[in-house]
Amino acid sequence: MSFESACMSSICVAIQAQNLSKCYQLYNQPIDRLKQFLWHSKRKYFREIWALRDVDFNIMPGEVVGIIGRNGSGKSTLLQLVCGTLTPTNGEIIVNGRIAALLELGAGFNPEFSGRENVLISAAIMGLSQSEIAARLEAIIDFSEIRDFIDQPVKTYSSGMFMRLAFSVAISVDPDILIIDEALSVGDGAFARKSFDRIMQLKNAGKTILFCSHSIYQVAAICDRAIWLDHGKIAMIGLAGDVTNHYSQTLIGADHLITENTLAKNVSTQHSPINGMARITDVQASVDGIGGTILQAQSQKSTLTVAIQFDYDPELPTPNLAITFSTFDGLGISSTSSYHDNIDLTECLKQNNKVEISFPSIPLLKGDYFLSVYLCCENAIHCYDTALNIIQLRIEQEGTEQGLVMLPHYWK
Repeated sequence: MSFESACMSSICVAIQAQNLSKCYQLYNQPIDRLKQFLWHSKRKYFREIWALRDVDFNIMPGEVVGIIGRNGSGKSTLLQLVCGTLTPTNGEIIVNGRIAALLELGAGFNPEFSGRENVLISAAIMGLSQSEIAARLEAIIDFSEIRDFIDQPVKTYSSGMFMRLAFSVAISVDPDILIIDEALSVGDGAFARKSFDRIMQLKNAGKTILFCSHSIYQVAAICDRAIWLDHGKIAMIGLAGDVTNHYSQTLIGADHLITENTLAKNVSTQHSPINGMARITDVQASVDGIGGTILQAQSQKSTLTVAIQFDYDPELPTPNLAITFSTFDGLGISSTSSYHDNIDLTECLKQNNKVEISFPSIPLLKGDYFLSVYLCCENAIHCYDTALNIIQLRIEQEGTEQGLVMLPHYWK
């Protein structure tokens, strides 16, 4: 083995998987386990389910890598193998550095113990010394925002209090490697934003992050690279934008048939903002001055106008808005956002508490399309609220052009 390969397989990588595989044995009935134990070499009394098969990858220190794939593709199994809570059937996983995992938060908490006692036990299990625990205990309690209840049994906690405390412990380890499954934040309101900011601090500090999510947008926005798992195997690995673009093509086909009533239900009915939070309160759309939730438009002629209202905690930086267009079967066509257009919405909100965006001579070709609205943080990563498929747009056209959109062009 060369020096370079030896270095790569040891301390030069944060996480390395080599022919990593995990197989589960499924038995039809409990007695089959006994039969297998007694006659294991003669007959199989189980079915093999391979959650992962021959997975290979290297993650370098400081990289942020997304894990995407459909349900059952092996994402959670991979994260558990990295954490060491599962052992591989074949191959190996090499991890260099202290891990903090935001998987099943609070899974090791004893409901009879107080919050303080569970913090002490969980922090010790995560590898903190007694002196480190003592130095960080008050910060953990402060971050959780449940100091008044910290000496009460956790069985008396609400689910939100429980998750806050568990998150506070997990994030206090100061890990070399952070593993996140499905969510960038926990809880509601200010704590959701605070937990998101804490994770981004770790990213900016150069920590290695393995981020598993169904949110293709967040994977593309946050991650350097992405791994796409399909039926336990790597379908693609590469730059996050490239991988998410290819993966999104496979998601076409979901049932998006909705009516005006269901369109209207996609906007929050709660008009008062929570502390540390923001909400979309109204979305109105019109084509050439005619409003509605299901709109008719003429390709390359009609003007689509969308008016959006939202409330947000004034202590927060002004949020950003994003609008996406998708086909009837879920294929993303286009998107725009105030963040990428360098538009500060503060002045817009001061004038009439409403933001409008217009799409003149809309270039979509004949077909049915959906419009969704996203209310995001000042960096357009953390999503406060969404109004999915809030407007249905039916495009007609006079010509016979084919496709989804007419690109600006000229002949010479």
